[in-house]
Amino acid sequence: MNAETRAALLFLAPAMLLIGIFFFAPVIAGFALSLTDFDLYTIGDIHNLRFIALRNYRELLGSSIFWTAFGNTLYFALVGGPLTVIVSLGAALLVNTRLTRYKAFFRTVYFAPVVTTLVAVSIVFKYLYHPRFGVVNRALGHIGLGPVDWLGDPRFAMLSIIILAVWKGFGYTMIIFIAGLQNIPEELYEAAKIDGAGPWGRFRHVTVPMLGPTFLFVGIVVAIGQLQIFAEPYVMTMGGPLNRTVTAVMLMYQQGFKWWRMGYAAAVAFILFLVIGAATLVQMRFQEKR
Repeated sequence: MNAETRAALLFLAPAMLLIGIFFFAPVIAGFALSLTDFDLYTIGDIHNLRFIALRNYRELLGSSIFWTAFGNTLYFALVGGPLTVIVSLGAALLVNTRLTRYKAFFRTVYFAPVVTTLVAVSIVFKYLYHPRFGVVNRALGHIGLGPVDWLGDPRFAMLSIIILAVWKGFGYTMIIFIAGLQNIPEELYEAAKIDGAGPWGRFRHVTVPMLGPTFLFVGIVVAIGQLQIFAEPYVMTMGGPLNRTVTAVMLMYQQGFKWWRMGYAAAVAFILFLVIGAATLVQMRFQEKR
């Protein structure tokens, strides 16, 4: 081992130590917990703890409520994730254009929902979605459409929460896209314009390829956040109606902190960890191929 390698390991050691303590150790502990029947009785007496191997996972995979929650989570991520990316990229393009005045003001306005308390925002949206007095249904009434029970109808409940989540979170990814847009050399746009490329051509052949690393980072961050959705459905619907808004994290919370089935909840958490890891790897591989 040469001097440069030793120096690199020395500088990396503090970061690797922190990652090991705050990431790898909790993951290993969570997996170990999922192999036990840790519950309320175990808290009272540790001797009640039993090693049950993969029984929690077998019970979990055979549970209909788990597959419902897992399907709801995937639906939320597959619809809300791309929608968040599209909205944030559109807002970034609008704010970054030279024709836009007061750029700092619009950036602040678009970013404000991100720093707003989620519970407060969810309560406001509950009133907006109210079937009789909500602003949304009043607007629909003006164009001749009947009222919709946005949070009480199984067909629209998750979609309503997705709209809330997109509005709440697009400002963060918008800032990242703005940073990516500002790193694109202006000479590329000038060369494309000289070659006869219009606005759509410049966006397709210059902006999108140059934003490749930004898309990768945003995609991973958004996917992780979407797959861990909890607060919005918990505040707005409590998982209803008919379990159409129950998510994996909500199921984990209910099993762990309502029924005190900590081992079972840990199994849910570890499966979700594997899904998030797989989604991240797929996005990284896709970006590498591009």
